[in-house]
Amino acid sequence: MESLTEVLRGAVTAGSWTQAVLSQPRKGSGAAADKVKIKPVLLKSGLHYQFAHYAGTKVQHENIAPEQAAARTEQLLLEQYRQALLQTSEADYHILFNKKGEAAVLKKKATKPSVELSHNRKKRYVLEEGTPVPFLVELGVMNGQGKVLAAKYDKFRQINRFLEMIDDVAPHLPQTRTVRIVDFGCGKSYLTFALYHYLNEIRKLDLQVVGLDLKEDVIRHCNDLAARLGYDRLRFLVGDISRYDEQDEVDMVVTLHACDTATDAAIEKAVRWGAGVILSVPCCQHELFGQIRNEAMSPLLKHGILKERFASLITDAARAQLLELLGYKTQVLEFIDMEHTPKNLLIRAVKEHNKGHIDNAKERAGATGSPASAEAAAYRGFAEMLGITPYLERALADKLAPSFTPPKRDAGL
Repeated sequence: MESLTEVLRGAVTAGSWTQAVLSQPRKGSGAAADKVKIKPVLLKSGLHYQFAHYAGTKVQHENIAPEQAAARTEQLLLEQYRQALLQTSEADYHILFNKKGEAAVLKKKATKPSVELSHNRKKRYVLEEGTPVPFLVELGVMNGQGKVLAAKYDKFRQINRFLEMIDDVAPHLPQTRTVRIVDFGCGKSYLTFALYHYLNEIRKLDLQVVGLDLKEDVIRHCNDLAARLGYDRLRFLVGDISRYDEQDEVDMVVTLHACDTATDAAIEKAVRWGAGVILSVPCCQHELFGQIRNEAMSPLLKHGILKERFASLITDAARAQLLELLGYKTQVLEFIDMEHTPKNLLIRAVKEHNKGHIDNAKERAGATGSPASAEAAAYRGFAEMLGITPYLERALADKLAPSFTPPKRDAGL
C-alpha cells in the first residue's frame, strides 16, 4: 500500500492530479475552513494548484506552485483534517485517519480522469449536455443524442445543482461498505435517479437506495423505470414517512418538498437512525403560522402574506439550530434560482463526529459559556421571543433534553 506522502507527491510529479477534497476538521486543530478543495489551474505564470478554503458560505483561494502543493496538502491533513478524497487520472485515493492519527490510503477506480485547467471557464455541469445519460433520456430531459430539451432545461439545471451538493457530502458517506439512503416523498424521482446514477455510476459506491411516496401510480412508474435502467439497488415503496420502519440505521436521508411537518418527521427519522448526512428542501411550512406571538412584530404579523413568509423562515431557522444542537454541522443553502421555484432553500446537515454524537449531548452542553451551551441558550431565546414550540423540538425532546439542562454547579459556588 502506498503511503500518504508517496500518493500526494506521485500525483503532482505525474501531473495526474485532477481534484482533492479535504474534510472533517480535527477537534482543536484551529482549522478555519469546513473543507478544502484542491485542483490544478493554469495561470499566466504557469501551472499552480488552487486551494479553496470553504467556511460556511465564504471561500478563500490560494494558488500554490506544484513543488509545494503536495507538502501543503500533507500538512493540512496531518494537522487539521481527518479525511480526504484525492482524484487522479489513474485512480481515486480515499485517505482516512484513525484515532491514533495514522493514515490509511484506499485505492479505487478513477472517477475524474480529466480536468479543465483554465482559471476562468464557462459553467460546467456534473452531467454535461451532449453526452446521453440513460435516466435523463428515459425521463424526457434529454433526447437520445444527449441534447437537453428546451422545456426541461430548468430541470436539467436543478438536477446538476443537486448533484453538486451530493458531491460535497459524498466524502462523509461510508467508503468501504454499503451506503444506505432513504428518499422521503420522492415523487417522480428525478433527483432520486440522479443521486443513484452519480453515487453508483460515477462515484462507484455500493448503494441501497429506497424512495418512499404515498402515490401508488408514481411508485409503480419509478420501479418500472429502475428495472429498465438496471438500477438493481434502487427500489420504491408506497408508504408514509412517520410509519416507515424497515431499517434500523441509514447513512443519508433526503427529503425534497415534503409538505409542512412531513419534513420534520423525516428529519426526526434521520436523527434517530444516526444518519451522517441529511438533505432537506422544506415545503409549505404552515405549523408555526398559528403559533407566532410577538406584540413588537405586529406591523409584520398583521399582514397574512408577510406572516406566512416569516413563518417559513423561522421554521427553517429553528430546524437548522436544532440540528446543530444534535451534533450536526448545518447550512441553509440556495437550491436553485428564485425564478425557477419559490421553494429554493436546502438544509444540509452533516454529522460532526469530532464534536460528539447525539448520545453524549450532555457532555457537549458542557459548562456555562461553552459553544454548545450558548447555542442552546440562543435557540431558547429565539423560540421564547416568538412564542413557538416547533414539531421537531417536540419530536426530539428526549435527544435535546441534555442540551437544555442547566449545567451542574459546585455546591460551594
